[in-house]
Amino acid sequence: MLDNYATHKSPAIKTWLLAHPRFHLHFTPTGSSWLNLVGRWFAELMNKQTRRGVHKTVRAPEQDTRTWNTDPRPYIGTKTANEILERLASYLNRIPDSED
Repeated sequence: MLDNYATHKSPAIKTWLLAHPRFHLHFTPTGSSWLNLVGRWFAELMNKQTRRGVHKTVRAPEQDTRTWNTDPRPYIGTKTANEILERLASYLNRIPDSED
């Protein structure tokens, strides 16, 4: 999972991906920096469970991943889409040159 930075889409990367078809890049949408938190979560999972673990079978990393969070809870947003957009519009009106 990558952001939309131009180096991730360079000819060298595209050539490498063609030579390695089992890899598929997923790009976060432009302007969706909040998705960096998702990437951060995967990094944390990798550092705490996958890299430091001793895995004797192919399924062991998957089992570690599934048992990492023993009390998962869904995120429940408290604002409506309209409330979020109104707040964003209010913020953009306060900062200079936000129309660009």
